[in-house]
Amino acid sequence: MRNRLTAFILIGMALGVITGFVANLWVGGDEALAKDVAGYFHLLADIFLHLIKMIIAPLVFSTLVAGIAHMGDSAALGRIGGRALAWFIIASLISLTLGLIFVNFFAPGEGLNLVRSGADSGVNTEALNFRDFILHVFPTSMVGAMAENSILQIVVFSLFVGVALTAIGEKGKPIVTVIEAMVELMLQVTGYVMRVAPFAVFGALASSVTVQGLGVLKTYGELVGEFYIALVCLWALLFAAGSIFLGQRMLKLVRYVREPILIAFSTASSEAAYPKMLEQLDRFGVPRRIYSFVLPLGYSFNLDGSMMYSTFATIFIAQAYGIDLPIATQITILLVLMVTSKGIAAVPRASLVVVAATLGQFDLPVEGVAFILAVDHFMDMGRTATNVLGNAIATSVITKWEGMLEVEEPVDVAHPKAPAHTPADGRAGLQLASDMVDDDRKG
Repeated sequence: MRNRLTAFILIGMALGVITGFVANLWVGGDEALAKDVAGYFHLLADIFLHLIKMIIAPLVFSTLVAGIAHMGDSAALGRIGGRALAWFIIASLISLTLGLIFVNFFAPGEGLNLVRSGADSGVNTEALNFRDFILHVFPTSMVGAMAENSILQIVVFSLFVGVALTAIGEKGKPIVTVIEAMVELMLQVTGYVMRVAPFAVFGALASSVTVQGLGVLKTYGELVGEFYIALVCLWALLFAAGSIFLGQRMLKLVRYVREPILIAFSTASSEAAYPKMLEQLDRFGVPRRIYSFVLPLGYSFNLDGSMMYSTFATIFIAQAYGIDLPIATQITILLVLMVTSKGIAAVPRASLVVVAATLGQFDLPVEGVAFILAVDHFMDMGRTATNVLGNAIATSVITKWEGMLEVEEPVDVAHPKAPAHTPADGRAGLQLASDMVDDDRKG
């Protein structure tokens, strides 16, 4: 049944919290031992993330090249890319603004009265450089880009290859055939990898709770709670925006993408949800030629949850240190974040790096980042799930704009063994990968 993976992930989440709580009661008094035990729990999540990273590069390359080759029109490619970027920019502005509104409304930092000391924040901001980011987009080696899982570089190279295959026509058909076979192969491997997801969810949550305990949520409860209220409002806006274009199918989209969202939430990794997102968007009716192009772009430029977090955390730290920022300065911060945040996709602990760099640029206490590190993982879970939802909606809406949204497959019934769609649309391979995950049988 299609609901089996969702159920297993939810069970993994619950067991992870319970196990982590018990482990924290047992070894929580010894910080070194607690970290050691947590490391073994997190091994499950690390294995899963390693497997995901193993398939990301060939999956992005093959699906994107195959999609462009079947598009057959470079003008359509430019139009889709333009519409995608327009959506991403508008969504980013809305997310940043919403974060600014909520942090001023709740004022979670007021009354903390932190004292500026000039201590190190513990976050490396040297990695955030807009010039270097622009240069980083263009690969010097495709092998190096795939080895480092640099999605933007893979996208650029794939664009060149896909457009070139379209240009040479018949001569390129053997290569297209090989790439299509590679797509089916990688989707089958994806089906195997996704079986590990519930164990990864268990390990990630058990590890966090073992070290920090449930008490950390009480200590920072107000900050985390108000941030999640802001995220819920952002979800409502994204849902409303999607409903304008998708109508009643918006509800069905949410049902299809619940599994990738749960994976992203529990592992705090958008990358972990990427393969499952491809599969579910395909089932929803998004053709391969659209999702293989728009989704990788969205993973780099459409980070709605991270956008909101950037303004929320920046202003929160200013409030915590008793610094009153005029509305003009806050708007300037928003505009700066709009630009700098576009380079965060390849930066470790990206949102924290952006916040720290922005604080330094406006002469605000950078060490304030250390204050929210204790609960950053729990906030990261929410913003990552939001990023995944935002990209699912963006991809579906752009498909609707193009008039290419197909009829979705049934969500809760077993599917037939024979695929109903051609490999060009990407449905057959995803059907096989799905069989391995949901029905526990070969397609």
